[in-house]
Amino acid sequence: MTEKTENDERLARPLIRLAKLVGIGTSYVGQSDDYHEIEDDVLVAVLAALGVDASNDEAIERSIHTILDERHARLVPPTVLHTVGKEDSVLVNTGILEIPSATITLEDGQQYDGELVAGAGDGSQAYSLDGKFVATASLTLPKDLPIGYHTLHVRVGDREQDATLISAPEKIELIDPMKNNQLWGWMAQLYSIRSNGSWGVGDFEDLKTLLVEAKRKTGADFMLINPVHGSEPVAPLTPSPYLPISRRFVNFTYIRPESIPEYKQLDDAARKQIEELHSQVEPLNGDAQLIDRDTMWRMKMRALWLVFKAGRSAGRQAEFDVYKKEQGAELESYATWCLCYDKWGKPEDTPDNWERKYAKDSAQVAALRNQFPDTLEFYRWLEWIAGEQLESAQRAAKDAGMKIGLMADMAVGVHPAGSDVWWNPERFAKGATVGAPPDYFNQQGQDWSQPPLNPIQLENTGYQVYREMVHGMFARAGAVRIDHILGLFRLWWIPQGKGAKHGAYVYYDSEVMLGILAIEAARANGVVVGEDLGVVPDFVTKSLGRHGVLGCAVEWFEQMDGKFKAPKTWREYALASVNTHDMPPSYGYLEYEQVKIREKLNLLDCPVEEFQASATKEHNAMLKMLVDNGYLDAELLKDEKANEQQIVEALYRGLKDAPSKLIAASITDAVGEKRAQNQPGTNNEYPNWRIPLADYDGNVVPLEKLFDNERLKSLTKIMNS
Repeated sequence: MTEKTENDERLARPLIRLAKLVGIGTSYVGQSDDYHEIEDDVLVAVLAALGVDASNDEAIERSIHTILDERHARLVPPTVLHTVGKEDSVLVNTGILEIPSATITLEDGQQYDGELVAGAGDGSQAYSLDGKFVATASLTLPKDLPIGYHTLHVRVGDREQDATLISAPEKIELIDPMKNNQLWGWMAQLYSIRSNGSWGVGDFEDLKTLLVEAKRKTGADFMLINPVHGSEPVAPLTPSPYLPISRRFVNFTYIRPESIPEYKQLDDAARKQIEELHSQVEPLNGDAQLIDRDTMWRMKMRALWLVFKAGRSAGRQAEFDVYKKEQGAELESYATWCLCYDKWGKPEDTPDNWERKYAKDSAQVAALRNQFPDTLEFYRWLEWIAGEQLESAQRAAKDAGMKIGLMADMAVGVHPAGSDVWWNPERFAKGATVGAPPDYFNQQGQDWSQPPLNPIQLENTGYQVYREMVHGMFARAGAVRIDHILGLFRLWWIPQGKGAKHGAYVYYDSEVMLGILAIEAARANGVVVGEDLGVVPDFVTKSLGRHGVLGCAVEWFEQMDGKFKAPKTWREYALASVNTHDMPPSYGYLEYEQVKIREKLNLLDCPVEEFQASATKEHNAMLKMLVDNGYLDAELLKDEKANEQQIVEALYRGLKDAPSKLIAASITDAVGEKRAQNQPGTNNEYPNWRIPLADYDGNVVPLEKLFDNERLKSLTKIMNS
């Protein structure tokens, strides 16, 4: 029998003890139930990325003692979690028999006036520190503490210490329309759907139309789109929406210039210039082969500069000034980084590049800000406008009657050379990136090149960066989908130079992060969906359920022992779909596009015949499930190619039978698109995130004709049945 746990001898090793002390997993079980123990050199490198020295035996022992001493020297942990409506206790480090006292400053600045009960320090497991014994006392946090981010002030003798006190609901409650009903919506890649007014790439005005028309013409109650986090300011733009410059801000390349209020006040000459710029990119809207973001942005940016330089009314300027004040240092970080990129060029991984040479407080950066105040203000303004247009799309969706509206997608991390990392490097691990170990869908493992947030820094700062990010997303959406929600529990860290196969899981305080999600969802009356596909431990599934986070059910993944599970047996608390953006659409999947791509790009570590046989077996098992459950007439399988639409619609009849609270139909499936939007594990080998929306015959589907597409109307009938 395969060993699934580490033996006592390994667990007793100082390196293993040190790794576990800071939350590094020293072994794991893979997708195929295969057991792995992390090699020493990987653990040493991951510890170094956390700022912990494990370079030799003496350093390991020293690090263990330093960490334990620091933890016992604090009166209270830097972040404390409380569940609203329950009595919780927090441990306080005291002298033996000492009794702590405490007060709470609420989020609004008021003092909590209830009683805080504390007990004396228990010396039964005292820790020796600097010649004194540290005992553990208990402080009770009351039931009636309100929801929010508070400050806990603890005193023991003449010592005082503060902690961030996060008081969160026990779970995220279902919004009223979901309590007794199932809601359905669409999944779409916003950039891929263009209208006549687009600048070659789908934008926020197109999103507004998509949301409103989806409700009016199909009855959908939400639309899940790709992440729209912050982007570079200058072409070339990173195609992947999952590798953003900043998760705190909105991608201003999605702005529609003509929808900015100030556009209407432009003089004839400025309008004519913008019309001419638009005419140069308008032909891109008809290109069915490739999305050209760079040409779009070169033209659109010039148009936006014209609108910006035209100025604003006193009222609008006042609104802009309020926005800048509210965003504070975070906006300055992004705008300043954009300015540096604009004037000094793309950050390159070379010693003399500006990102390497200068920090945010460098004299050279201050000089650049002073030299180009208008350009700096332009980038602040772009972010303001982008946020306005995204908020406007969500308001329009709700006004049209959508129960949820926009479902925003949160990426796992950020670009290693982006503004978040440059401005606040202390928030991130140094010398490691995030990815995934080998699995069925990518047998080489994956390196997403994103630096992970440092869990030690998160705790020390009260999770401020995560709180602001989640709050910002719920400010402009009715639901948030968290890509790879396993990252709230653990992330696969890959030390620099090791390769995706040679990493380790680093664990995070999921209870705190889920508590933050619960606070922000409660305040926005929103929904949280966690993408929990792949290898997900049971404890993660249980925790998500306990906190009211919906998981994901994908028809092609719902298998057991080589057979597909009937959709009626799926989870209730889930967002269910037929496929994902990391797979070819259904029409392509039925034609084995997933095999063709992997063979062409050399992504297989087995003979293509073996992989094809596995895909064929899966294909036939899916068709059998559809037939066995009455979703598909077996006679149609005599000529699959001729009956592809009926097979795809059978997949959706099955989806509709799922008890899941939310179900989503893919726009690509609705119009007959066959091409994958993304092939995991590739960069420029495949045109990831650059595939325009086209129909079964390869013709562009413009937004104006999208909801009149016959295949889409046929699928809509199934979704509304």
